[in-house]
Amino acid sequence: MHDPFPAPASWRIALPHTAAAVPVARALVRTALAELEHPADSDTAELLTAELVANAVEHTSGGSPIELVVELLPGGCQVEVHDPDPAPPADLTRPDREPPDPWQEHGRGLLLIRALSASCGHRPTHSGKAVWFRLPAVPAQRRRA
Repeated sequence: MHDPFPAPASWRIALPHTAAAVPVARALVRTALAELEHPADSDTAELLTAELVANAVEHTSGGSPIELVVELLPGGCQVEVHDPDPAPPADLTRPDREPPDPWQEHGRGLLLIRALSASCGHRPTHSGKAVWFRLPAVPAQRRRA
C-alpha cells in the first residue's frame, strides 16, 4: 500500500570550518534534490545553502565543524546550518535599515536568503545555533525538463 504521507528524507553532514565546506554543501543539496527528483528548485537551494555555510565559516570561530541538515518535505525542503556561535545572525528575518553598499563584496547573503526563500530564521541549539530556510515545491509545469 502506498503511504500518502511518506516520512521526510533527511541528510546530516559535518563540514570543516573552512571555505572548502561551501562546494561540499552545494553538492550535497544538489544530490539530495536530484536523487529523489524532488520538486524544490535545486539552483536556489544550492545558492542559499552556499550563503548560509559561507556566513557560518566567516562569522563564527573555527574550533568545531559546521553541520548541514537537508530535509526533503512533501511541500518543499528545509536546509539548516548549525554552527557553534549562539549569537543570532544580524537582520536575517527583518529588512536591513540600509541597503548593502553596492561597492562592497559582502553584505548580500542574508538579503538573498530573505528574498528567495519561502521562510527563514534561526533557533538556538545545545551547541550554538541553527540558521535555516525553506523552499516550496515548484509546480511540475515550471520544472526544467
